[in-house]
Amino acid sequence: MENNALTLITGGNGKTGRRLAERLIAAGRPVRIGSRNATPAFDWEDRSTWASALDGVSAVYVAFQPDLSVPGALETLTAFYAQALAAGARKLILLSGRGEAEAEEAERALQATDADWTILRASWFSQNFSEAHFLEPLQEGELALPVGPAPEPFIDVEDIADVAFAALTQPGHSHRLYELTGPRALTFADVVAEIAAATGREITFAAIPAQEYRAALEEAQVPAEMSDLVLYLLTTILDGRNTQIAHGVRQALGREPRDFSEYVRQTAATGVWGGTHA
Repeated sequence: MENNALTLITGGNGKTGRRLAERLIAAGRPVRIGSRNATPAFDWEDRSTWASALDGVSAVYVAFQPDLSVPGALETLTAFYAQALAAGARKLILLSGRGEAEAEEAERALQATDADWTILRASWFSQNFSEAHFLEPLQEGELALPVGPAPEPFIDVEDIADVAFAALTQPGHSHRLYELTGPRALTFADVVAEIAAATGREITFAAIPAQEYRAALEEAQVPAEMSDLVLYLLTTILDGRNTQIAHGVRQALGREPRDFSEYVRQTAATGVWGGTHA
């Protein structure tokens, strides 16, 4: 893709989109952040915003919110793919979710287009423990979730951003599906133990019933549809179906993915979890 080609990054302020934008800007490539607060605005739920956001765009990083599994996501994405291609975009990179049937439907819909596509099928993000809903419980000293003992090979979003950047700026990634995981699988208890050790704090993990977690979400005034989504992801996607390690990072970048311990060490040093590094 030409150096002056404009890339629209949907979810441009999110975990992966923000990091991809930083990489492209550092390389001198023009970026348009796709968010409700950007100019022009971009909103998945308001299709009237799409045309302005896509104007003059050659490539799109597609990070659908809130999740590819929500009702209506496939219909919305199929319409977006068509509009993006009609507007002149050719390169579409889809951030997909590992082990989600609905995500695989979104992948197939993209593969059925004439786009120059790349699909990033990612496992759960390491950064969910420092930049999302798991952060506050860790700061308070206990993470309680309705998950079983199945381990998950958490992926560092820095690796996802590196693969997306490569797909946008280097040849060899057209019509490739990369399954992205970390190099080893950990249980949530393992994760909390690593964070506790790195911070010098006493932090515990507790597996709780789904009903108890739903009640806690309701008490926190989380909307019912968001509670449903979170519980679906925790109880279904983390049932062990994604424990196996994949090698998409090595296939795309020629190196191994970052280990979870590296993420923990670097994040603990920021003080976000408190403790000895605060």
